[in-house]
Amino acid sequence: MTLLVLVLLDIATLDATIALSPLFALAPLIACAVLPSTPTAAFAAAAFAAAVGSGVWNGSSDTPQHLVRLLDVALIGAAAVVVAEVRVRRERQVGRLTTLAEVAQKAVLPVLPAHARRTDIAVRYESAAEDTVIGGDLYDCYHSRSHTRFLIGDVRGKGIGAVEQAARVIRAFRQAAAIQPDLNAVAEDMSGYLSPFFDEEEFVTALVLDTTDAARPLLVNAGHPPPLLIHPDRTCEFLDTDADLPLGLGERYSSHEFEWRPGDRLLLYTDGVSEARNTSGAFLDLRELAPLIVAGPVEAALDRLLAAVRAHAVRGEFSDDVAVMLLEHTAAGQEYRPLAGEHDWRTSLPR
Repeated sequence: MTLLVLVLLDIATLDATIALSPLFALAPLIACAVLPSTPTAAFAAAAFAAAVGSGVWNGSSDTPQHLVRLLDVALIGAAAVVVAEVRVRRERQVGRLTTLAEVAQKAVLPVLPAHARRTDIAVRYESAAEDTVIGGDLYDCYHSRSHTRFLIGDVRGKGIGAVEQAARVIRAFRQAAAIQPDLNAVAEDMSGYLSPFFDEEEFVTALVLDTTDAARPLLVNAGHPPPLLIHPDRTCEFLDTDADLPLGLGERYSSHEFEWRPGDRLLLYTDGVSEARNTSGAFLDLRELAPLIVAGPVEAALDRLLAAVRAHAVRGEFSDDVAVMLLEHTAAGQEYRPLAGEHDWRTSLPR
């Protein structure tokens, strides 16, 4: 369209001293920003042909100035083709790296049981928009004869490095949750284990939860957004506690007991949920979604939650990766059963 308009303007210009043919090179320049090299080359060829024609209808085809104009259009067209090729190659490279990171992320995140003791469990992980490098959002559950403990966290940083650190966080949780009797000791052990692997700007915000005794659940908040407790009557509140330093930075952590009755649900999430913004820049208020979270099975409730977050976000896209975990205190318990492949998982994470 740009080339056609310029050609028509050039034909309509009555002053023979004015030639718009150098501007024909705008067509391949615009094309190279959005099209591959082959279509860009077609625009470059069309621009050059139009420049040749301009000399005919302007009566300047045999002048040195016209030859300079042709050279200008040809060189800019060739440069546009090169730019298009480089852009496409880089986009493919970024796409391969993003796909690799997504595969690595999904391989790191474990499959959680649907039920552990008196707790129904549902989890989801959603990647951000396609042009955003994958992050280090994570979750896990340790369920044994002696303890039922949960983890949700967010490693600072993006890309493969964040995924690798997320794997270390999960490994640290599995090790500490298995041997430490107290929840605050679990967080302290994790932080001490992770600290040597983090540089000065790396850390992980996390929530560590113990529901072994469902009547006396415990929570450690290591710099993470507070969980949302939803009651069957659709009332809800954030479990605001004194947040300790993120894991990898702190040495001492405090556990907090809260009231959790049968039918109550607890939503744990990363900041991709709480920091979702609409077109006006307003953050999502999770408390308004309590009716969606409290109804039906926990799996369906999480689907409705994520759909509501997408509806709130600009263009329906997550601006950051999202990990969510929804737990329900059930009246019935369940015997401990080892997860399939649990031993292999514990020995497969990077040190």
